[in-house]
Amino acid sequence: MPSPLPFTPDTSVKPEVIGFFDEATNTVSYIVKDPASDACAVIDSVMDIDYAAGRIAYDHADEIIKHIRDNGWTLEWVIETHVHADHLSAAPYIQKELGGRMGIGKNITIVQDVFGKIFNEGTEFQRDGSQFDRLFDDGDSYEIGTMTAYAMLTPGHTPACMTHVVGDAAFVGDTLFMPDGGSARADFPGGDARTLYRSIRRVLSLPDETRLFICHDYGPNGRDIRWETTVAEERAHNVHVRDGVTEDEFVDMRETRDKTLAMPKLIIPSLQVNMRGGQLPPKDQDGKTFLKVPVNGL
Repeated sequence: MPSPLPFTPDTSVKPEVIGFFDEATNTVSYIVKDPASDACAVIDSVMDIDYAAGRIAYDHADEIIKHIRDNGWTLEWVIETHVHADHLSAAPYIQKELGGRMGIGKNITIVQDVFGKIFNEGTEFQRDGSQFDRLFDDGDSYEIGTMTAYAMLTPGHTPACMTHVVGDAAFVGDTLFMPDGGSARADFPGGDARTLYRSIRRVLSLPDETRLFICHDYGPNGRDIRWETTVAEERAHNVHVRDGVTEDEFVDMRETRDKTLAMPKLIIPSLQVNMRGGQLPPKDQDGKTFLKVPVNGL
């Protein structure tokens, strides 16, 4: 059974949500705006990378920054729903430009420990989450202007996954996809299909009218890209975990499916950067930055 919600949802609060789709990684980043003030937050930003050329850029992040500046808004939070394996975070870049505090789930420390070993990081790599300004526990709250946002632990895809609920909007990261997209994989280190099922059912215990904002969409069967659904739509139509699908059925499907999936193209640079809160690895004695490729390590 899913754990009970650690807060009381208030769907009378209706934040303005603007999505920014990154075609290169099929990622959706969000600005969440308080309708009663100029305050906003950014969720799951993207740093651009040409992996073959070893070049990074900030075109996607600059689009978000420009939107906030053009509207005269104040950035209060830069949130990561988890340590992404398919895109690099631009959180510290956006924070440098606009301010605000960076936050992620407290289980980032588990992820840092696992991947710190995989990438053979030395003792200088801090595994305590200190790269972030706030580590959220289940049920923790924070303010975006006049709105109260809640962090809800939803592991399974990774140990550090959290869903952020702001009024009638919930940002689910990779835990859920659109109804025809199903659910996230659960075969990364620290992932677990049974835990994922229970986390999804926890999300789906939010009020039916709650808007769910998805971190990735791939346009199944050629449909247009979409990133907003509702709890009611997911419960009725999600191809992996709609009402009536049992935990054992989901686990069997998820584990079987995950065995057929290739690793994300950007998993190696993404993990090294994102476990550092979006920072690149430290420069060497010659002032150069390198990313490692662990052979047979993943």
